Amino acid sequence: MAEKIFIYDTTLRDGTQGEEVSLSAEDKVRIARKLDDFGIHYIEGGWPGSNPKDERFFELAKQVDFKKSRLTAFSSTRHAGKRPEEDDNIRALLGTETETVTIFGKAWDLHATRILDVSLDENLFMIEDTVTYLKKQDRQVIFDAEHFFDGYKHNSDYALRAIQAAETGGADFIVLCDTNGGTMPDEVSDIVKKVRRLHQTTLGIHTHNDCGLALANVLVSVHEGARMVQGTINGYGERCGNADLISVIGNLHFKLDYPCVSEKSVGQLTELSRFVSEIANVPPQKQRPFVGKSAFAHKGGVHVSAVLKFPKAYEHISPEQVGNRRRVLVSDLSGKSNIQFKSEEMGIKLGGNGYDSGKIVQEIKRLEDEGYQFDAAEGSLELLIKKVTGQFKEPFFLESLRVTTEKNRDRPGSSQATIKIAVGDEYEITAAEGDGPVNALDNALRKALSKFFPQINEMALVDFKVRVIDGSGATAAKVRVQIETRDEKEIWSTIGVSENVIEASWQALVDSVQYKLLKDPGNPQESKKELVI
Repeated sequence: MAEKIFIYDTTLRDGTQGEEVSLSAEDKVRIARKLDDFGIHYIEGGWPGSNPKDERFFELAKQVDFKKSRLTAFSSTRHAGKRPEEDDNIRALLGTETETVTIFGKAWDLHATRILDVSLDENLFMIEDTVTYLKKQDRQVIFDAEHFFDGYKHNSDYALRAIQAAETGGADFIVLCDTNGGTMPDEVSDIVKKVRRLHQTTLGIHTHNDCGLALANVLVSVHEGARMVQGTINGYGERCGNADLISVIGNLHFKLDYPCVSEKSVGQLTELSRFVSEIANVPPQKQRPFVGKSAFAHKGGVHVSAVLKFPKAYEHISPEQVGNRRRVLVSDLSGKSNIQFKSEEMGIKLGGNGYDSGKIVQEIKRLEDEGYQFDAAEGSLELLIKKVTGQFKEPFFLESLRVTTEKNRDRPGSSQATIKIAVGDEYEITAAEGDGPVNALDNALRKALSKFFPQINEMALVDFKVRVIDGSGATAAKVRVQIETRDEKEIWSTIGVSENVIEASWQALVDSVQYKLLKDPGNPQESKKELVI
């Protein structure tokens, strides 16, 4: 088996430099605990000398018993003209009391002279002096050679002298950084190979994704001898992000047979990805390799038919190996296999001769031609299948509705909705107000139905989206409304399409309520009705 690869996570520092990624000190502790449970080897907690939040994190982290991971504090080399023991950043670094520290220094001569405004020799002395001092403080030292690849291409001799300075100081790891994310894989491969021949210190790799090559550059570096990989969960980071450790671990484990984390941990990749996404309040990327919601989603009828017979026909690994699951989508591209799979998944019985499947496929294709999109609205899809096959009876009917909106010059607009519905032989007429026409309509519908179906009071609207299907019609264009609703048990999506946004919203709202009643029909005796749901 190949040599072990050390995984170094910098989500809590480099990841938070990504746009719209923000973590409190408490958030960072929660993620650090999760990374430790998962088995990440190194967790970079932040830069304690740069901001109060990171200083607070390291204070909180002193109360955490890390069982699998080494917590690491990050900082720069000492400032020019100062001894390490006099430098505030170095004192803050040591104040974290972490056994491992990471410092970065400039490996590109341009940055030494133009950014730090120091001589080339002084920059090298700052690197060696800082590493030497930290080693004397009994710390494991990781040296990040910032801008190494750009520096090597501009002045290879100086870039090599920079990492030699860290090696002379006693660094335990030297990490080569593609800080600008612009180096090609063949260049990375060639440079890492040359560095590996010249230096004995264990090498690491730190890549950014500005050319979409962060993962590729990690993999070629490992092939050429790098034994530490730095990156972030979900690839969060400045500009286009860092190497995504989820994909790094997946590829090292399944494709290259490099041990990095346990088999059990690999099976928790999806959970880890979504946990960090939730804490960071960043929506999960559906197309994320290995762990995305769409990573094992099949839509084309030919694909689905093949996957049901032999999953390897269209899946490079089993989704369960990373804690994910296979999904079959239904759309105008669907065949009978899609419908059969979805029906079984939903617990719906279809006719054995395939007639029901054919009817459903034709109806879906007709509706998607009108603008519906059922792969994003599985609540509406389940209702459609049951209606087409005669397994669902409408629990209520609309007799009429009216929505009015009033706007005064100095006040926000307000809306009122009046609705008349029929439930069995009974009728209910009611009205409600709302902040807008859809809100008023939603309130009126719930108010009218709650007398018959009190369980709808458990529902809550969590998302509402309107998409113009074809903008050529301007304000008269057809729109697609998608809503997400939840109760204590699940979240479901429903959809409506019309040239009238109120009508489209009504369709989505009705489907949402009907789906709730499908799953939770309640007690017909209590609601004085005889319905088949």
